[in-house]
Amino acid sequence: MRRDSLPTCVWCSWWPIFYGYSSAADNKDEEIRVAPRRSYLDLDPHHFWRWSSFGDYVQCVLAFTGVAGYVTYLSIDSALFVETLGFLAVLTEAMLGVPQLYRNHRLQSTEGMSIKMVLMWTSGDTFKTAYFLLNGAPLQFSVCGLLQVLVDLAILGQAYAFTRHPLKPAPHATHPASAKAL
Repeated sequence: MRRDSLPTCVWCSWWPIFYGYSSAADNKDEEIRVAPRRSYLDLDPHHFWRWSSFGDYVQCVLAFTGVAGYVTYLSIDSALFVETLGFLAVLTEAMLGVPQLYRNHRLQSTEGMSIKMVLMWTSGDTFKTAYFLLNGAPLQFSVCGLLQVLVDLAILGQAYAFTRHPLKPAPHATHPASAKAL
């Protein structure tokens, strides 16, 4: 970089900040709203998993892992605890598609969703469930595997239904003043 262009480059990079600051300061009637900082320590269920910084996500996962690890260490000799923990783990995996199913239902659309990905989910879950059933795996594996396949099929059903019967776009609302001008 040439020496004589340095001040110009520095001014160009700082100019929008100074300009934006001065124009906001000139207009006293305009209020600048800054979103409040959210942390996982707020314990507010309305803002759960909508925190302000990546560090909060990391801290939450580490805290959960630490607490869960300690409880598991204390309860590892209990057959009921081990079975319950295993069932919750398999059930959590079985429910991975439910947020997508809910989103599709809420929006009445599967736009942006990869059908190929859901087909791969479905095939993998079908093969896994067949393996569980044919090899006599514990009941929770078979039940949760069947639940996964049903969720996958429901998502594929939504993709089929929403493609065949797409939502009609909402009519554009006209402003009364603009109607008079026409």
